[in-house]
Amino acid sequence: MKTFLGSALDPAADKALMTVLTVSLCSANLLPVPLAALILGRDLFLVAGTAWYRYKSLPPPKTVKRYFDLALPSAEVRPPFISKLNTLLQLTLMSASVAAPVFGYVDGVALEALRWVVGATTIWSGAQYLFDPNVIKILPQKAK
Repeated sequence: MKTFLGSALDPAADKALMTVLTVSLCSANLLPVPLAALILGRDLFLVAGTAWYRYKSLPPPKTVKRYFDLALPSAEVRPPFISKLNTLLQLTLMSASVAAPVFGYVDGVALEALRWVVGATTIWSGAQYLFDPNVIKILPQKAK
């Protein structure tokens, strides 16, 4: 089942989870600061972009109440494949980073390679949102 509320809450939950994991692992020195900044920066960019598109596409009158009224969908985000792959790779990296001290591979080559791949897909995903016109679709407004 797909609902507008679910389509808004699912990415928000992903962002919250990734933020907590990234900050926690970076604080524990299990995730490099530049990579953590990249992951958090991309997510901040996506949240700010989504807020801007919501404001831009909301039909008048543009009030705070209407802005947060989920019964008034005004734009639809279609996450590209690279974004979904990036989320999978980020979660894989977070899991591997948590396990690294237990299994003694904190400085392992495979973990470092995964960090670089996550960095690359994070940049690619952010660029896709920024430059691909098919990712965000402004919905036609119904006549009142």
